Amino acid sequence: MYDVHAGRLKTQDIILDDKIIRNTLFEAVEETMRYIIGHLKVAYEISSETVIKTTQRTEIFEYPLEALRELVLNAIIHRKYNSPVDIQIKIFDNSISIFNPGELYGGITIEDQKRDDYQASARNKLIVEAFYLTGDIEKYGTGYQRIRKAIKDYPTMQFNYRETQGGYLVELIYEKQKDTNNPIPIFESNKSVDKSVDKSVDKSVDKSVDKITTLIIANPKITQKELAEKTGLSVRGVERNMSLLKKSGIIVRKGSKKSGYWQ
Repeated sequence: MYDVHAGRLKTQDIILDDKIIRNTLFEAVEETMRYIIGHLKVAYEISSETVIKTTQRTEIFEYPLEALRELVLNAIIHRKYNSPVDIQIKIFDNSISIFNPGELYGGITIEDQKRDDYQASARNKLIVEAFYLTGDIEKYGTGYQRIRKAIKDYPTMQFNYRETQGGYLVELIYEKQKDTNNPIPIFESNKSVDKSVDKSVDKSVDKSVDKITTLIIANPKITQKELAEKTGLSVRGVERNMSLLKKSGIIVRKGSKKSGYWQ
């Protein structure tokens, strides 16, 4: 496949971080999601009741992760593969944009995409079929419905999309980051959260649980062996943390052991 070029920017000409992602189609989706999540701001809600009774906390990501995953999947699946242009992802302080080469296909218009009843059309039919068979997508054109539904919980967030320069650009933009009545202060980057959390409230939280939940959100089909490799824990350590997550109701296993996923 062609590359995914992702970066964290302060302005259009001030680049804070930059990465070229070159992998198989399926791995490119997961690696791209890991990169994006690593640069998102995160707030934590810990209510007084939570502090007294448990060490659980609610993570509030800067953007709804299910919407980001849908947009990454769309870019990789529907890009124009005879174009030499890379998929480009730019993460700013209050917005994220994803550009992929290739305008809308099959007569679909921007106005069509604003409705929930348009007929899906695929430029890359074999790629669509492959992702459909793995359960990553469905084939009825409901992806934008799910994105609109996801951002309803983010009051100031806008979902913009347009054709431009021979390609397709989508943007999520917000004025004020979503929070709740009792959030711990919002941090600049998910990478620094563990060092920044108030120790007086959070000292008993197992940081391994944070890593595992973030990886599961990025890839619901991830295996315990893969979790061990990515977190640096032993398989037994992963099993212990997964058991805690399941007992607390934070995660649930759906489907069979071989073909199921975590929710």
